[in-house]
Amino acid sequence: MEREFRIKGLMMDPITNSPIVILQDVEKNTLLPIWVGIFEANAIALQIERIDTPRPMTHDLIKNVVSQLDAEVEKVVVTELRENTFYALIHLQCNAEPVIVDSRPSDAIALALRTDCPIFVSEQVIESSRNITLEKDLSSDPEEVKKWLENLNPEELGKYKM
Repeated sequence: MEREFRIKGLMMDPITNSPIVILQDVEKNTLLPIWVGIFEANAIALQIERIDTPRPMTHDLIKNVVSQLDAEVEKVVVTELRENTFYALIHLQCNAEPVIVDSRPSDAIALALRTDCPIFVSEQVIESSRNITLEKDLSSDPEEVKKWLENLNPEELGKYKM
């Protein structure tokens, strides 16, 4: 079972200064932070801000290759949280055949933004990350999201990887 999420925003982990992508459930108010690398955060930020680069970035290249192969990105799914590392899959349709590609969540999210495909999170990940999720409506107050992150157990912050 999977639930659809969207990108709520990007933040910095107040403990480790690592970038965090905040995903929000589209039907519930569950927030899920996923720690990502600086380059991946930059790629996500560029797309969120709709900033064009003079040459294709890696995720733009992947989008172009997928398109040139007459394939389509159907969805991306954050599938697992194992040993404090998130895992994802990119679901493609190529020549009427499903193709599933292993990915880091940060790369899958960056590609999802570029292809306007939905982002899903498995129930297993939501359940496994209960100690870092928040089920409260913070949509109108970014400061509340920041406070929530700052109040997470310091042992949990910085523990999760791409």
